[in-house]
Amino acid sequence: MRLVVTVRGDEDGVEGGLAELGTWLTDVPQLRGRVDRVERDGVPAGAMGPAADALVAVLEPGGVAAAFAGALVAWVQTRRSSHTISVTRPDGTRITISSRQARALSPQEAADLAERLARPPRDGEDSSDSPTT
Repeated sequence: MRLVVTVRGDEDGVEGGLAELGTWLTDVPQLRGRVDRVERDGVPAGAMGPAADALVAVLEPGGVAAAFAGALVAWVQTRRSSHTISVTRPDGTRITISSRQARALSPQEAADLAERLARPPRDGEDSSDSPTT
């Protein structure tokens, strides 16, 4: 399953939040080598502008996807500044959450969000490089 992750930050900007999240995710042993920073829409990585960069996570269902989802939810919950993360699934579905929303989640709601992020594509969905909308 290939997930595209973007980060917008009110204070740090895209660059700071994306780099922090990338470091956070690659510190998780199960995710090493599975998360990379990529260029989007022909804009070089690090360029100024909205959604110039993204992280791509290539995951397998089960433990790796669960580790990714748990780490992502934990990162967004611990941000002091305002960040918004969007995760685009292979079928084009986008899951978006802000750090303000995440901090207000109950433990059960955080677990539900992590489960939703880790859920594999349904039968018939392409888990490769399908375009997103």
